[in-house]
Amino acid sequence: MKADELKQKTPDQLRDQLLALKKEAFNLRFQKATSQLENTARMRQVRRDVARVKTVLNQKAAEAAAN
Repeated sequence: MKADELKQKTPDQLRDQLLALKKEAFNLRFQKATSQLENTARMRQVRRDVARVKTVLNQKAAEAAAN
């Protein structure tokens, strides 16, 4: 997921995306605990995607507050 793609989305879409990513992160942690996780790199990807979404949301909030 690219930051440019995220910047084109509305804040509501970003919040939905964030919720989905957090659910996926929870499921990945659960799979890791039960030794069922196959793609360990996906945990890192999801964690970074969460950070990207949060960053873009904060940027949009800052822009809205400045206007």
